[in-house]
This record gives sequence, C-alpha cells and structure tokens, in this order.
Amino acid sequence: MTVSVSLGPRSYPIHIRSGLLHNLPELPAAALPGEIALVSNASVVPLYADALLQKLEARGQVVTTLSMGDGEEFKSLEIASRAYDELAEARFSRRGAVWAVGGGVTGDLAGFVAATWMRGVSFVQVPTTLLAMVDSSVGGKTGVNHPRAKNLIGAFWQPVAVLCDPDCLRTLPPRELRSGLAEVIKYGVIADAELFEFLERNLDAAMKLDGEVLSHIIARSCRIKADVVGEDERESDAIGRRAILNYGHTAGHAFEAVMQYGQLLHGEAISIGMTVAARLATALGTIENGAGNELMERQTRLFERAGLPTQTPEGADFEDLWAAMALDKKNRGAGVNFILPTRIGEVMRVENVSADSVREAIFSHR
Repeated sequence: MTVSVSLGPRSYPIHIRSGLLHNLPELPAAALPGEIALVSNASVVPLYADALLQKLEARGQVVTTLSMGDGEEFKSLEIASRAYDELAEARFSRRGAVWAVGGGVTGDLAGFVAATWMRGVSFVQVPTTLLAMVDSSVGGKTGVNHPRAKNLIGAFWQPVAVLCDPDCLRTLPPRELRSGLAEVIKYGVIADAELFEFLERNLDAAMKLDGEVLSHIIARSCRIKADVVGEDERESDAIGRRAILNYGHTAGHAFEAVMQYGQLLHGEAISIGMTVAARLATALGTIENGAGNELMERQTRLFERAGLPTQTPEGADFEDLWAAMALDKKNRGAGVNFILPTRIGEVMRVENVSADSVREAIFSHR
C-alpha cells in the first residue's frame, strides 16, 4: 500500500509492502538522479544495504557508500563532518540523492547531511526498524544531538520517498521491536482510539511478527503522522497540530540525554516519558470526565505487555532532567510545556508545568 504525505511541491509517497527492497517500486526522478550516497551502519550493510547497492548500480546509478556507527551517540556533528569529508572526496554533486538505510539514527543523520550538503540534495528514507518506519522516516525532521539535549541541531528536510519493507523487522532484535511499539502506542493515545484498541487485541501477534498486523499498524501510524505533518509541516507553534506528536517526548528526550544516549533506546525513554505525561494529566485534571486512572492503567498495561519500562531509572538526577527539558523547543514561559491527553485518542492540551509538579510525576511512583 502507499500512503501520501501531502505537502504541495514537497509531497511524497510512503510505500509499504513486504519484499519491497527486492522489487523497488516506481520512484520519483529526484530519488534516482544518477548519483547516490548510500548511508547505512555496520549491522545493516550485510542485511540490506549491500543488496540495495547492487540494485541501484544495476539501474545505472553511481553509488558512494558511507557507513556510520549504530546508536544515538553516533548522531553527532562529528559524524556528520566525517560524512561531508567522504562526500567531498567522492566529488558528490548537488544533483545527487542521499539514501538512508537503517533505523532512526541513520535516517536523522543522513537527512541532516542531505539538508546541508551544498545547501540541500534529494533524500530517500529506507527505514529498517519499526521505530523508523512509523515515526522518524516520515515528516522531514532531521538532525543531530548535542551533549545538553537531543536533536538540538537540525533542519526540516522532507524525503522524496519512503520505502517500508516489513520483512526487515524479521532481523530486528526483540528489544528494538519493542522500542518501536512505544511510538505505535503513542499514535493510539494521541489520535486513534481504534488503533489503541487494535493494539490491546493484537499486541502479542505484532510481537510475534504477524505480517498482516504489522502492515496494519505501520500503515495506520504513517497515515496519522502524514495527516498531522500535512496540517503543520514545521511545528511552527507550541500549540500547533504537529505538537501532539511530541506526547511523551519532553521528558523522554530528557531521559535519553541524561542517560547519555546509550542506556535507554528511544522507545524505552518515550514509554517512560508518556507515563510521566499521563501522571501529570491525571494530577492536573486535563483528562475528560475524570478518566485519568483508566487512561493511565490502559497505557501502562500495554507498555508492560510490550516489555517497555514505565519507571524512572535509578540514578536519574532531577536537576539534570529539568535542565534538559528546559531546552525543549516547545517551551514558552518559566515552566516546561507538556503535551497532555484529554482521553485515549485525543491529546491536544498544552500545559506549562512547574518544576515541583514534574518532580512529583517523575519520582513519586518509582
């Protein structure tokens, strides 16, 4: 199936099909300009990047390969600079296209390189993790981390195509699959009560890599994100439509930064961040009809079934977490802005929350 991201001249297709990387779909001309930089990491190269390289070369493309490490610690300006060096060595022109083959780290960094090399070249996302398929490959956010906060340096740069092959998930480590499920659960909470209920019924099948279930949750997640991005491409306002995608991310990104981008996978940090946000919503009374406990219980139950954490890690220091949250790009005023749910299927309440309230939500239930 194909999901379209409607952004006028920047519109692009998200192709979702098993076996997609063995039989590439028809692609926009900008995806195949004759000169391609294929960015991947050591674990993905033998699984998918090598075969894709052969297919692209068979189509007459001149391909330069760039390899990076796997992990948030490699999403840095230093690694981006190395990529620029390799592109310069290859005399890579502004008429080329950068293809990212891998997870969210690869896609974010490769997208940032595409956005900034010679002021911007075409970009194709080939996500190989569930997290990247449903989240980071769609929407045009690219960037690198800074020691003080995640994704502090970046650019909006839309791909010209996204290629999602659910078969790639069969080689994904179980922990990475669980990490991706956190973002799928997020979509159910913020925009689709039916998806949330579908996950409650079919989570076990998804974790067993049932192809029909995985294709459904990937397509539905991509549709939700595509609709949101189509309404608010650049998250131009703290209360704009795209802000809802940040549910759980204010605290989640802070946990990632404080834990030095290695101890927690992104989805693990987001499940903790969503738990913090749900506690805040319950305490502040933003949830409709006083149903805070029900939302909290259902969300927590799904996380626990998926093997995702909901408790603050031992050793996390609140002052460090608060400092990281204070750098969040949604902030206005003295406190920290949080996206809070009003019910399952809707999250559009933005609250500026004090340090004392956040501290209570982070530590009171540990």
